[in-house]
Amino acid sequence: MFDFLADANTVKVIKIWVAALCTLGIYSILYKENKVFRFFEHLFIGVATGYTIYITWNDTLKPRWWVPMTEKGEWWWAFAVPAGLLFYMIYSKKNVWMSRLIFGLFFGAAAGRSFQGFAALYFPQVRSAINVPLFNTPESRAADAYWLTPFSSAANNLLFLAIVVSITTYFLFSFEQKGKVIPAVSRFGRYVLMFAFGAIFGSTIMARMGLLIGRVYFLVNDWIKGLLLGQG
Repeated sequence: MFDFLADANTVKVIKIWVAALCTLGIYSILYKENKVFRFFEHLFIGVATGYTIYITWNDTLKPRWWVPMTEKGEWWWAFAVPAGLLFYMIYSKKNVWMSRLIFGLFFGAAAGRSFQGFAALYFPQVRSAINVPLFNTPESRAADAYWLTPFSSAANNLLFLAIVVSITTYFLFSFEQKGKVIPAVSRFGRYVLMFAFGAIFGSTIMARMGLLIGRVYFLVNDWIKGLLLGQG
């Protein structure tokens, strides 16, 4: 019945058509909210959910739980089953307190891991910001790849220090910012943050545009050109 699928060219054409229809269906939202977009939105969510379940089992549960429990004799992993079932007690009005136990345990563990990752990422940056030399030394000139003039590295370090101090001042809410110097420094920190957020937003827009350009390129070069050449 499905012998035609044995042809590699036929399979390729089917893949191109499916990808093209999905792309057009998703981007139909640019016209207005419609049922076609809703259908493909739910389709993508379903496919992503199924793929996530497969990746979770294949990359995590099977090698770290099922295989050690069934093949390596680590029987204590069986206690993970009742612990996991506690999550579903949230649907029971009588036993909802059981779900709070497992949620609290995982939230605490996740908070600890999150703080560990935060400290490992940002504490070295804070340390390096404090240890930045304000003026050029022979060692810093030799190690600085962006050293161009006798004043370039020093100017860069001074600007970096000014940005760190101004942003830190902006987030000091322990006391009222009075006078002329502190509010001015805080205002400069706010402007720097606005520039940074603008750059992040621009990077996000560029990523979305890159995705759109990639899909348009696919539609033009793979789908439409295939139709014109009689391959679709």
